[in-house]
Amino acid sequence: MSRRTSAAAGLRRELADELLRTPDPTHNNNGEDGEYPLVASYTKGLPHDEVGEAEPRAYARLLRALSTHRRDDFESVPLGPAGERPLVNPQAGLAFDPQGPDAQALTIPPAPRIDGRENSAEMVELYWMALLRDVPFGEFSPDTVGEAAEELTGLDFRGPRVDGEVTPGTLFRGDTPGDLRGPYVSQFLLRDIPYGTLRVPQLHATAPPGEDHLTSFADWLAVQNAKEFPPEDPSEFPTRGYPRTPRDLATYVHFDALYQAYLNAALILLGLDAPTDPNNPYNFSDNQEGFGTYGGPHLLSLVTEVATRALKTVWYQKWFVHRRLRPEEFGGRIHAHLTEMRDYPMIDGDVLDSTALRYVAEEHGGCYLLPQAYREGSPNHPAYGAGHSTVAAACVTVLKAFFDTSFVITDPVVPDEEGRKLVPYEGEVGVLTLEDELNKLAANISIARNMAGVHWRTDYTESLRLGERIGIGVVRDQLRSAHEDGCLSLTRFDGTRITITP
Repeated sequence: MSRRTSAAAGLRRELADELLRTPDPTHNNNGEDGEYPLVASYTKGLPHDEVGEAEPRAYARLLRALSTHRRDDFESVPLGPAGERPLVNPQAGLAFDPQGPDAQALTIPPAPRIDGRENSAEMVELYWMALLRDVPFGEFSPDTVGEAAEELTGLDFRGPRVDGEVTPGTLFRGDTPGDLRGPYVSQFLLRDIPYGTLRVPQLHATAPPGEDHLTSFADWLAVQNAKEFPPEDPSEFPTRGYPRTPRDLATYVHFDALYQAYLNAALILLGLDAPTDPNNPYNFSDNQEGFGTYGGPHLLSLVTEVATRALKTVWYQKWFVHRRLRPEEFGGRIHAHLTEMRDYPMIDGDVLDSTALRYVAEEHGGCYLLPQAYREGSPNHPAYGAGHSTVAAACVTVLKAFFDTSFVITDPVVPDEEGRKLVPYEGEVGVLTLEDELNKLAANISIARNMAGVHWRTDYTESLRLGERIGIGVVRDQLRSAHEDGCLSLTRFDGTRITITP
């Protein structure tokens, strides 16, 4: 056995020993599952009564499977009477990964409760997102979105503010450094993608404006009972364009491969010959360059590889810890309460008395359900955390580690009024850095799921931190298994600078 082979074997044993020594954290939920059973927990896909509450025995079967981890118990969980939409992969969180943090080794804080003001503020934001789905981001102004910004300012809303106020310029944006700088949509969702000998313009099939779904109680109840409303075929959408409205972004994240935006960003950056992180060891070599390690192929494979690790980790949080109900389900509780189908006194008054809810009811014939951008509503797995957000953070963390994020993105562009061409951005931007646009990319993809009506704001914010830890852990273990003596640095989503070392 060579000295190098022996060293590699020793490292594998060291990593395995470290994994065995690392204790799992305590996973705490917000207590709603016990206090408000069948009301505050995710139950979509199970059998429901006429008001939309799950049958107790069906939910008990789900809890049993999540407790025993037995395959037979998972197979015994009943679907709703329609039986057309299966539960999405509840066993994924039980998988084990030898590189990066194990799926059960990380956790996220308890989600906001449905009897609290923070949750109400998040729901009011979602109602406004539904109402404003077809307003172009470039037209966000006091005249078009001022009422939404004003209402959220007066609530326990944790999104970005300026001088304590939500403004048209901060509305629906992310809360990481750079999110408020420049145009709403990241340059990585607009610029052409160099793909080998191809140059791919990001002209996407765009869903027709004004087409919202699950705005009747009968349709809403059907999807709770596992009815399948197949999603639209995007090839049949009549127009293609650059994303310029909340509905456009919501459509993007309906049909994307989960790591798609970040693979595209990596290809764009490699095509720009963007500088690598200053700590990359090949920046100090006179006769070598990175390739399979610390180079383009390493980056392109790793930005996709972290995605499944992110999914396994967040799936454990979804099914085994929090089981937060989807906004779509909470809208059903609000509708049942306000139409006196059932009394839910725990629902906070901030959402029941909101202007946004009143406008939704006026627009949809007295229906208080949250209008969905997708025919089928949300996926059949719990809301918290968010798969798209966790993957976004893990992939963006890899990109931030590999590149010099102080690199300036020049000549920013935005879609024109019809969304068919890119034109120079004319707003104030100052210096737009790679770090800004990568943070914004993660926020765009994450919040687009909120714009569709399928996720909450804290699904995004907490999953972002979770995915970042996964990305850092995977990069660290990659460096530990490489031959080079190198490290990589990045700025975290909270603005702190770190160096990842073996």
